Amino acid sequence: MSGVNDFSFKMATVNGTGSASANSLLMQAIFRMGIPVTGKNIFPSNIQGLPTFYDIRVSKDGYTARPPEVDLVVTLNPSTYAKDVAAVRKGGYLLYDSSWPLEPDLVREGITILGIPFGKMCVENFEGDRNRTLLRNIVYAGALAAFLSMDMEVVGQMLTEKFSKKKALLDANRRAIQLGFDYAKAHFDCPLPFHLERMDATGDSIIIDGNSAAALGAVYAGATVGAWYPITPSTSLMEAFTSFCKKFRTEPDTGLARYCIIQAEDELSAAGIAIGAGWAGARAFTNTAGPGISLMQEFVGLAYYTEIPAVFFDIQRTGPSTGMPTRTQQADLFSLAYASHGDTKHIVLFPCNPEECFHMSVTAFDLADRFQTPVFVASDLDIGMNDWMCRRLQWDDSYRPDRGKCLTADELESVKKFSRYLDAEGDGIAARSLPGVHGKGAYFVRGSGHDKHGTYTEDSDAYQEVVDRLARKFKLAATAVPAPEVHTVPNATVGIVSLGGCHAAVMEAIDRLREKGIVADYMRIRAFPFDAPVRAFLDSHTVNFVVEQNRDAQLRSLLAIETGKPRDEMIPVLDYGGMPLTAMCVVNAVAGHGSKVLKGRSPRAKKRASA
Repeated sequence: MSGVNDFSFKMATVNGTGSASANSLLMQAIFRMGIPVTGKNIFPSNIQGLPTFYDIRVSKDGYTARPPEVDLVVTLNPSTYAKDVAAVRKGGYLLYDSSWPLEPDLVREGITILGIPFGKMCVENFEGDRNRTLLRNIVYAGALAAFLSMDMEVVGQMLTEKFSKKKALLDANRRAIQLGFDYAKAHFDCPLPFHLERMDATGDSIIIDGNSAAALGAVYAGATVGAWYPITPSTSLMEAFTSFCKKFRTEPDTGLARYCIIQAEDELSAAGIAIGAGWAGARAFTNTAGPGISLMQEFVGLAYYTEIPAVFFDIQRTGPSTGMPTRTQQADLFSLAYASHGDTKHIVLFPCNPEECFHMSVTAFDLADRFQTPVFVASDLDIGMNDWMCRRLQWDDSYRPDRGKCLTADELESVKKFSRYLDAEGDGIAARSLPGVHGKGAYFVRGSGHDKHGTYTEDSDAYQEVVDRLARKFKLAATAVPAPEVHTVPNATVGIVSLGGCHAAVMEAIDRLREKGIVADYMRIRAFPFDAPVRAFLDSHTVNFVVEQNRDAQLRSLLAIETGKPRDEMIPVLDYGGMPLTAMCVVNAVAGHGSKVLKGRSPRAKKRASA
């Protein structure tokens, strides 16, 4: 790192002071210069006053994981000065507001300290305390534009797009940008050794967050009902769905809304609404986080046993209990896979970025209808709320929803007697009917014991027949969910397994490990239940590392439980402090096993070598 189009910088500010707009401006400008870029917003769970950080990584090679070190820190929050100074890599730069002196004990050898009087400049050039506070962020954006050789024409165009209808704001922001740019140019050598040069590597890409992408996928999948209760970090998913529905599900001539969005009184109610709408035939979903999943468990069990489709988006955050609502984690794996009491297993999808959030959203609704069951999409805060550069979303207009075995009026008319839970085809999936389609399709939906006809029963054999069929259905689902993504290379000595938001860091780590002489195969789990290729990958390596963001190695345990692979034969690589994973976390863990890694050639590699 630390070169042309290959560096990272961080803004350290106070939450609630308006820095988000400036940070977004910087990231978008870099993207429009054709340079791969990604942003990580690390913010507190209060409204304002506590520290907030925004990391921007510029990577000509397209790496999107959180950077292992920071080349430049913009520190505007006195309460974090010491931490900010320590965050700068050796040889890096610290930019601070010199309107107030920097304490001598914060000066650190090995870094260059740049002082610009942002606050003083704003007092001298703008009126009003609030206006001065907000525009201080734009002034530091202007200074960064000079230090990093940002295209000012692009920056100016973006300001015009945002404020074209508000001339006073446009003029103020233009002036603030220029103030910072001119001061940096006049007082320091610009650009810095690491800086930007135009590329052409973003033409087929977009910048989007995972929650917006998942909401758009729900619209494309045909979802018309959304039920929710506000909870960080999932709230923006329903907000995006609402916005998309207003645009795409409102009749232009009549203004009639062809959708229903309900904010329920709690998470349990939200789950009930989604399940009720699914029973009625709508494609319905709810979005929540770990605490909400805990509250929804009873209704999840009802939907599993009565076989009603619904989609649940879990944007995972740090737990347990309230935990740290604005930090990321992957600690809901057990909660989702085995949600509710009794013998239950559920389909879970694991997107790794916003592009997959879009496509897996559609897949989730198809799987829910096909298998008549709750389906979970397990995203996380890093994917859901942060800005990611990903490939432009593609859509196949020939797509038609898979509604599964849903009997029409004509089909019901020809049936002598409708038995809701009868496995007529032997695949574990019973045909369902929708209310109001035909009188013969009527049945009583009960969460209590029932037989294959839907009749109440406490007979052991009849009950076991139903739950055994559910197990067969789940086994079939393993062949229908997205297959694992597997990367194999010649002479690999180890296997690495991961899922979800860890993917970007693992892919970068594999490149870094190769530089150290360690060659790794990689399998990214994309769904639960696991099919045969998962066990096959594990068996093809004598050393497997399982990378995940939770304390208790939940993915490793799931792999052991469901595939029979001994748990102790898989080495956990765990990072659960709430921050997005870095490649160096993986590199250090794998390389730290030394000779075991270098000598642990897989049976596949040994066979190839002997040939």
